[in-house]
Amino acid sequence: MITTFEQIFDQLRSKPKKRLVAAWAVDDHTINAARLAVEAGIVEATLVGDEKMIRQVCSDEKIDPAIFKIVPIDDELKAVSLAVDLINAGEGDILMKGLCSTDKYMRAILNKEKGLLPPKAVLSHVTVLSNPQYHKLLAIGDIAVIPAPDLTQKIAITNYVVKTARALGIEKPKVAIVTATEQMLPSMPACVDAAIISKMADRGQISGCLVDGPLALDVALSAEAVAVKKLVSPVAGDADCLVFPNLESANVFYKTQLCVGAKQAAIVAGAKAPCVLSSRADSIDTKLNSIALAALTAK
Repeated sequence: MITTFEQIFDQLRSKPKKRLVAAWAVDDHTINAARLAVEAGIVEATLVGDEKMIRQVCSDEKIDPAIFKIVPIDDELKAVSLAVDLINAGEGDILMKGLCSTDKYMRAILNKEKGLLPPKAVLSHVTVLSNPQYHKLLAIGDIAVIPAPDLTQKIAITNYVVKTARALGIEKPKVAIVTATEQMLPSMPACVDAAIISKMADRGQISGCLVDGPLALDVALSAEAVAVKKLVSPVAGDADCLVFPNLESANVFYKTQLCVGAKQAAIVAGAKAPCVLSSRADSIDTKLNSIALAALTAK
C-alpha cells in the first residue's frame, strides 16, 4: 500500500512513462512541474502554447526546452482545444491545466463534439491528501466540480475515490460517507443518501470496497472518537476515502488540511484520461504530485 507521495514516484519509475499534455503551458509553475516530472522519469511532456513565452520561461528558469515537445500556438482557447485533441488522437495519456482559466479548461473537456467526456459519464474532482497527523493517504471528493451532488453523482464520486485508492494499492478501500452526524436521521437528506450508498455497497452494487454512512467526520477519522461513542463500523476510525455531502463542506475540509501542513494532489476523474486540475496559484510541488497521481491512475 502506498502511504506517501514519494512512494507514488517510486512505483511509477518501474513502469512505462505516461505522456503528459499541458494546455497553455506558458507559466513557470506548470513548466517547472513538467520538468520535474520528466526528470523524475515518470512522464514525457508536451507543452501546448505560445512558443516564445515557453522558451522565455525555460531561459529564465534555466530549463533545457529540448526535454519537452513544444506544440506552438499563440491563442489560449485554441491551445486548450488542441491539447484535448491530442489526447483524443492517442498522443497523450494525461491532460494538465497550465495558465488557462478553469472555465476554459473545463469547457474543452466537456465539449460534446470534441471533448473528453464519455456519454452519460459524471465528471468529478478527486483529491489525495497527506497529513502528518493521519496514518495514511486520504482520497476525498468532490471539492471543485459538483456543487450539490445528487444521489447518482454521489455514487459516481464514491466509485472514483475507490478507484483512486485502489491505484494506491489499497485492496479494499474503506469509504466514509460523511454527514453532520453518524446517527441515521431521516430529516437530513445527506444521511438518507449515505445510508442508501452504504446499503448498495453491502449488496454489491458498489464493489471492491467497504462503505459506511452516515458518519460524522470525527468518527470517520478518529479511532478515539469511535471508542468514546461506542460505534461499531468496519470503516470508522480508519477511512481511506471520504465522500462529502456537497462541495462547500469538502472544500472547507480540504483547505483546512492545507492550512495545517497537508500535502495534496488532485485530478478530474470520469474523462477519457485523467485531467490535472490544479489552481493557477498552486505550488510546483502540488502540481508535480498531481501529475504523479494522474500517471498512477492513467490506463
